[in-house]
Amino acid sequence: MEQRVREICLAFPEVTEKLSHGAPSFFVRKQFVMLWPDGHHDDELPHLWCAAPPGAQEELTTTEAERFFRPPYVGHRGWLGVRLDGDVDWDEIAAVCEEAYRTVAPKKLVAQLDG
Repeated sequence: MEQRVREICLAFPEVTEKLSHGAPSFFVRKQFVMLWPDGHHDDELPHLWCAAPPGAQEELTTTEAERFFRPPYVGHRGWLGVRLDGDVDWDEIAAVCEEAYRTVAPKKLVAQLDG
């Protein structure tokens, strides 16, 4: 799981990986994904937190609450929590990570991604 998330995130232009609060985290100038392979605090299941476009957190946590949640600490900024237990749809995770990247990346890097 950790390697799959790493491969997805590092495929985007100019992404770096660093540990943040002991968790693998991915940055494009700013942080856009944080992976918790062993869970975090009360959420003892593998999951990630990611930046999300406006409205996405509310929509997904309402319509698909079994997979998406409002994460602590960053949820107030619109970030999205995504469960990685059970049967993970890796195409969906790639799409969520791409949206997170697009949410924080500079316009020139988003254009490069679209190029």
